[in-house]
Amino acid sequence: MAAPNSHPTDDWWRDAVIYQVYPRSFADGDGDGTGDLAGVRARLPYLAELGVDAVWFTPWYVSPLVDGGYDVADYRTIDPAFGTLGEAEKLIAEARELGIRTIVDIVPNHVSDQHAWFRAALAAGPGSAERKRFHFRPGRGENGELPPNNWPSQFSGRTWTRVPDGEWYLHLFTPEQPDLNWAHPEVRREHEDVLRFWFERGVAGVRIDSAALLAKDPALADFEEGVDPHPYIDQDELHDIYRAWRAVADEYGGVFVGEVWLPDAERFARYLRPDELHTAFNFNFLSCPWDADRLRRTIDDTLAEHAPVGAPATWVLCNHDVTRTVTRYGREDTGFDFAKKTFGTPTDLALGTRRARAAALLTLALPGSVYLYQGEELGLPEADVPLDRIQDPMHFRSGGVDPGRDGCRVPLPWTADAPYCGFGSETEPWLPQPPGWSAYAADRQSADPESMLNLYRRALSLRRTTEGFGDGPLDWLPSPDGVLSFRRPGGPTCVVNLSPGPVGLPEHGTLLLRSGPLDADGRLPRDTAVWLRA
Repeated sequence: MAAPNSHPTDDWWRDAVIYQVYPRSFADGDGDGTGDLAGVRARLPYLAELGVDAVWFTPWYVSPLVDGGYDVADYRTIDPAFGTLGEAEKLIAEARELGIRTIVDIVPNHVSDQHAWFRAALAAGPGSAERKRFHFRPGRGENGELPPNNWPSQFSGRTWTRVPDGEWYLHLFTPEQPDLNWAHPEVRREHEDVLRFWFERGVAGVRIDSAALLAKDPALADFEEGVDPHPYIDQDELHDIYRAWRAVADEYGGVFVGEVWLPDAERFARYLRPDELHTAFNFNFLSCPWDADRLRRTIDDTLAEHAPVGAPATWVLCNHDVTRTVTRYGREDTGFDFAKKTFGTPTDLALGTRRARAAALLTLALPGSVYLYQGEELGLPEADVPLDRIQDPMHFRSGGVDPGRDGCRVPLPWTADAPYCGFGSETEPWLPQPPGWSAYAADRQSADPESMLNLYRRALSLRRTTEGFGDGPLDWLPSPDGVLSFRRPGGPTCVVNLSPGPVGLPEHGTLLLRSGPLDADGRLPRDTAVWLRA
């Protein structure tokens, strides 16, 4: 007989828990200070015990690492810092033997300036076929000294760089990440071939970076605030691209998750039509403050925007670009906004940890799939990386104002008493671990029944074996102000208290799981969540 929460094999993604691995910082297998595939392979039993259904790897391809691997030089080769293609194939197969599928990351908007195509374009000169794969243009001004347009960057600074022959090329991110011209048939064919390359090696899915940016206004018209359509976000031509991709994925039973940041719910849902992407990240939930009314509205809006196209929602609290949950929830402003990131923001880590534990139970009880960023199950806070060790281009392109994203990318602590917390050998990791990092080590938390790690292990086990979790409906229950209470039909009830004081629990038969202790009267304290069964 199938498990209560089982589903057809080809629909596994509708309620999966997917663990995000940032390879440089997960585990170091060869002792050189950089995480690698050998380190991941050695830790696969940990992921199996945690109870995840799939692992999403951020880019592991050959890259100069100007933008943490999102500047790809060759999609068919693993970066030597991480291992080899053969090791990747072994990792995919070994994970599958443990019931863990693999999702790889594709970055279709741009490539590295070290990619063979871009190097050929620079050598070939103006008007060449090689340059037509990118966006090369003459400049404006009397001598072409001004950029072709005023498009804003995704990383601060300019979006055009001039080459010695006088032409300019477009890069929405760093100058080392030239944008591809998706109106060019060779660009489309190449990416469809790359998809096939990885599906044939056994991956179950593909995460699409910056999925709404690929297509550009062919006239490269200037950007005007508030004027639609935007010249490079959510262009209609994108949907033909993803329909072609879906046809490739369907040949292999593969799935997509898109990184789609769009405020318009109707336009967001268009990407999730049955012949386009399977899922897309839910950034409204990720950036939502720890506020009951705001969270409920975000949950309702998310479910409503997915319903017309029959796609499952995805839920995520943190990723490799975003301030860690424990830190964010311990601040006065508990939302997330790239524009508001600054150094020295006061944080109450005890408060943030309590809220992060409650948020874990909330997130895992919602309908759909869940993405869990590495280290969240350990309750890691955002690390303060010394100024002279910061590597993230967001920091440098902001003139040093933005602390960057390195604080959520610090290598994981595995063994409390080992050098560098067991990340590798005695070689210092590529980013320094802060003092006290050993307190979060996986081995120490494994021995503590009340640790964040064991909370996640119990929650994922219950989610996998208890009827009513995963994809499906949600019914809100009457509750006091500041309290979220909902039932999964045929399954558990989740109650999360965000009010100023303790509240009584609804009638129930069994307390399945709690994020923290109840008070002496059996009431649910502030910033605490429970799962109940009738």
